[in-house]
Amino acid sequence: MAKPALATPEEEPRRSRRRKPAKRRFGRVRELPSGRFQARYAGPDGIDRPAPQTFATKTDAEVWLTKTEAQILEDDWIDPDAGKIALGKYARDWINERPRLRPRTVELYGYLLRKHIAPTFEDKPLNEIKEPHVRRWRKKLLDQGVSEVTVAKAYRLLKAILTTAVDDQVIRRNPCRIKGAGQEQSPERPVLSVAQVYRIVDVIEHRYRALVLLGTFASLRWGEITGLQRRDVDLDAGTVRVERQLIQITGKGLIFTPPKSAAGKRTVVIPDLIIDELRAHVKDFTQDGPEGLIFAGPDDGPIRNTNFNRRVWAKALQDADLPKIHFHDLRHTGNTLAANAGASIRDLMTRMGHSSTRAAIIYQHSTDERQREVAQKLNDLARGALDKPSGTQRARDQK
Repeated sequence: MAKPALATPEEEPRRSRRRKPAKRRFGRVRELPSGRFQARYAGPDGIDRPAPQTFATKTDAEVWLTKTEAQILEDDWIDPDAGKIALGKYARDWINERPRLRPRTVELYGYLLRKHIAPTFEDKPLNEIKEPHVRRWRKKLLDQGVSEVTVAKAYRLLKAILTTAVDDQVIRRNPCRIKGAGQEQSPERPVLSVAQVYRIVDVIEHRYRALVLLGTFASLRWGEITGLQRRDVDLDAGTVRVERQLIQITGKGLIFTPPKSAAGKRTVVIPDLIIDELRAHVKDFTQDGPEGLIFAGPDDGPIRNTNFNRRVWAKALQDADLPKIHFHDLRHTGNTLAANAGASIRDLMTRMGHSSTRAAIIYQHSTDERQREVAQKLNDLARGALDKPSGTQRARDQK
C-alpha cells in the first residue's frame, strides 16, 4: 500500500490553522450541555459577564459579542447590573433629587407614585419594564375608572422618571412610547354669566362676597386669593399684587409658597365695579396690620379650601339655584370675560400669571355672539365700500 504523501513545509501551517480556530479578540463563546451557546465578555469595569441570553448557534453568539464590543468602543455600553434597581426606589430618589420642585408638586408626584404607579411597578427592575408592561398598566388604570386626566399625569411622571434613567445610562430605551398618552383631555369648564356670579354674591355669607368677586374679576387662583395681605391691595389705585399663595400640604398644614411660576408674581388691575365691595370687606373682615390676611374665616384664621367648599360654597350654589361648579371656575369665567372684552393674549397671560401662551389661547375661542359681531362689522365695512362711489362713477356724475 502506498504511503500517504507527506505535507510540504508550506502546507503544514495551513493544516494547523484549520485544526485550531483563531482565538477571539473580544469575549468567549462556549457550547453548553443543552446544545445552546453562551457568550461571555469583560466589561469596561473589568467584571466578567455572560450575555443576558443564550444563543441557538455559535454565529449568533459571536454576532452579539461583536455588537457589545462596538457599544463599549463607542461609549454606548449600559451596565446590565445598573438596571436591576427597583422602580419604586429609583422614583422616590428621582423626586427627592429634583431641584426647586414646589411643595404641591412634590405632594402630587408622591400621590401619583404611591396610588397609581407603585402598585404595578414598585419592585419591578428598571431594565425589565418593557413597552407592553406600560400599555397594560395604563389600560388597567382606565378600566378601573381612574380619570383620563389622572392617568395622563401618572403616565407623564413615569415617562419623566424613565427618561432620567436613560440619561443616567441605567436603561437603553424609555418604554413609555404610547402616542398621546400624556396629553390631558380635560372637559370644557363651565363659564358663568355676570348675572350668575352676582347670584352667588347675593346669597353667600357676607364675609365671602369679595372672595367671589376677586376670584372672578381678578382671575386669581384660590391660593393666591387666600394668601393676599393688606399690603397687597391698593384700592385707591384699583390693583391687587400677587406675591405668594397659601396652600395646604399634607403633614404640614397651610403654608405660604411663591406663586406657581415667575410670571405668577404680578399686579392685576381690578374693575371699579367691585372696589366698594372690597372696601367694605377690608373694613369689616380683614386681619389687622400690613401682613394681615385679606380673607379670614369666622375664627379670624386662614380659610381652608376643604372647609369652605363643604360648608359655604355648596350651600351658596344651592341657594343661587346653580349646578355644581368649582370655585376655580370663577377664574375661568373671569378669563373668558377678559378675552371677550378684547384682551390680547399678552394681556391674558399677565392677568392669569402664565409664562406661556398655551393657556391664554384657550380663552381666545369664538362664541356665536362674537362671530355675529364680526360678521356685522364685515357687513358694515363692505356696505360702506359699495355705497362709496368709485373715481370713475364720480367722473360720470360730474358730466
